Amino acid sequence: MPARFLQMSDVAEELSVSMSQVYHMVRSGELPAIKVGGRGQWRIERARLEEYIDRKYSETADWVRENPLAVKDEEADGSDEPDEPKPTKKPK
Repeated sequence: MPARFLQMSDVAEELSVSMSQVYHMVRSGELPAIKVGGRGQWRIERARLEEYIDRKYSETADWVRENPLAVKDEEADGSDEPDEPKPTKKPK
């Protein structure tokens, strides 16, 4: 059975981000955490991390819907063939 609480370093590794990014997410309230022990070490409950990840998937899906990928007119012809490279002018 996995541990209920994760250290910030565990969260950083799981999300492939830096410790400072995790600290910012915790301090900003974006990622709920608790302070434990006399030295006030941060712990993130695994369930809260999973909720955070689910929320980010939802936010990303919303963003993708609101910001569709722009397709250049040249690429909109439906062809699978790449366009030939355009000649470039060399500076004089």
